[in-house]
Amino acid sequence: MALRRVYAEAETEIMPTCKSCGEDADELEIVKVDGKTKKLCEACADEVREQGAVAEASEAVVQNMMGFKGRR
Repeated sequence: MALRRVYAEAETEIMPTCKSCGEDADELEIVKVDGKTKKLCEACADEVREQGAVAEASEAVVQNMMGFKGRR
């Protein structure tokens, strides 16, 4: 009769961690920030997108004020 060894596997689930705030999240979103790809939680990703939109709009206002007619 052969002995059978049964090992209980630990069912520990590793939670993904946001690169911006450092908190655990259920899902991470991949967002490009300053040319780098980062995995952020939903709240941080929304914040980064809003900051990018504001920066783009303010750049457009400054270019219009200076009469810039370039490619952007």
